[in-house]
Amino acid sequence: MPQIAKLNDKITPSMTIAITAKAKKMAEDGIDIVGFGAGEPDFDTPGYISDAGVQAIRQGKTRYTSAFGIDGLRKEIARKLKMDNGLDYQFDQIILSSGAKHSLSTAFQAICDSGDEVIIPSPYWVSYPEMVTIAGGKPVIVKTFMENGFKITASQLKNNVTPRTKAIILNSPANPTGSVYSSDELRDIATVAVEKDIFVIADEIYEKLVYDGTRHISIASFGSEIKSRTILINGMSKAYAMTGWRLGYAAAEKNIIKAMGSIQGHAISHPSSIAQYAGEAALKGDQSIIAHMVKEYNGRRKYAMERLDSIECLEYVRPDGAFYVFISLEKLLGKAYKGRTISSSMDFSELLLEDAGVAVIPGAAFGDDSYIRISYATSMEEIKKGLDRIEGFVSQIR
Repeated sequence: MPQIAKLNDKITPSMTIAITAKAKKMAEDGIDIVGFGAGEPDFDTPGYISDAGVQAIRQGKTRYTSAFGIDGLRKEIARKLKMDNGLDYQFDQIILSSGAKHSLSTAFQAICDSGDEVIIPSPYWVSYPEMVTIAGGKPVIVKTFMENGFKITASQLKNNVTPRTKAIILNSPANPTGSVYSSDELRDIATVAVEKDIFVIADEIYEKLVYDGTRHISIASFGSEIKSRTILINGMSKAYAMTGWRLGYAAAEKNIIKAMGSIQGHAISHPSSIAQYAGEAALKGDQSIIAHMVKEYNGRRKYAMERLDSIECLEYVRPDGAFYVFISLEKLLGKAYKGRTISSSMDFSELLLEDAGVAVIPGAAFGDDSYIRISYATSMEEIKKGLDRIEGFVSQIR
């Protein structure tokens, strides 16, 4: 029989699949499960956005568009980038895609030749290394530390650049940690990127979800040299609760966008026309819905931090953005729960699910096996119940 591509041997299956499938099966069997794994808003898409999608269908806007997307939405994104981020992009420097995830994947394909290295700070979002591998590149994982908010420093970046380095991926606000890079940190990283002449893939999908006066800053805003080397990635999923609509975008130099358009044209043609018209309405419409969601998330975030502060043995990095808390298991690893030794984040996650009915994501999925991630993109009632169960579970670890 013909064999599938050897590339598949290099791709690691999602480490969250087993936990997610098990939690789903338990829930289907009638067991009360608290799910802390969600990576999406628990709000519905605002009505005015959904209405625009319905209207697009009724008006027959259901045909092919350009591989780059409709001009109206690209122009709205250019306006948004100028207004929110202080960045000047022409609409033809923007490409629409089927989600920010798709934008990232296409960007790596556009810039990576076989064996090119992409620096990925760890902990990282689960798909980054696999996307680089699929594009023919080589992920170079650089470990970051809690004491620095899990943010790569300019010196770490400089020390890990080699003649094969093509890019660094920078996620701010970050998944899974919620960390947000400061202006000084970004400026220093930008200086190194320009000096070493590498791309910065700036994943800014959580930019609107920041708290307590924290500001999101685009690394591309630190001058023309870094802007020309930046591929800015964003989308509608998090800010507008449009995860299922699958609509993202990238902004970059025209030659990069042209390359991404060529790849995308052959791969999917273009993102859904209906989603594009809904996205245009999202950017033109009432932006107060974002503030409402952020206020709700912030209340949950503060409650989660207060509860975690009171649970002995659990430490975490303060999340200034996104909707996650990355919790350290350092003081629990090597100990036992009801005679079963906890040696890894997967051990902890499986025991927590089986005995306490709480589903979390093991840190191994993000490149750090001594942590777990919880999401507060769920109701306050579920957060309270879940943290009660986690506290009871941890109290029995000896």
